[in-house]
Amino acid sequence: MSARAMARLFAGKGLTPREMVALAGAHTVGFSHCAEFAHRIYGYRGAAGYDPRLNPEFARALQRSCAGYRTDPTVSIFNDIVTPRDFDEAYYKNLPRGLGLLASDAALWEYPPTRVFAERYAGNRTAFFEDFAAAMQRLGAVGVKTGRQGVVRRRCDALD
Repeated sequence: MSARAMARLFAGKGLTPREMVALAGAHTVGFSHCAEFAHRIYGYRGAAGYDPRLNPEFARALQRSCAGYRTDPTVSIFNDIVTPRDFDEAYYKNLPRGLGLLASDAALWEYPPTRVFAERYAGNRTAFFEDFAAAMQRLGAVGVKTGRQGVVRRRCDALD
């Protein structure tokens, strides 16, 4: 999905492009299964065979690491290969270097209305933290059912 399409999707939920980019910063932690991005590293149209938005060394390393993903669907890669266990702004610093794992990550850098926020967060950890917290609060209110429309659960994973 393009960043423009993602922005429209988020707008439909009442969220701004700024909030969308801040929320994408959650990719600074966690991992993605190779199947989620295999289309970027195998059989990609073009001479190299991988998405040209990827750093070539990174793309080749992904190809090696994900080689067995079809037989072992649990094979995964950290979303942020620089500081995978830290919640920080490194995710945004990775984008212009071609180190965004998912196509949606690369799309944020390519689209000027979202790139401006990615650049801001790459250079300002405090701005990222503040905007992420505010965006998470707003996201938490999306689709909340009230009155007789919803159910208050004692356990999140079960209807009582």
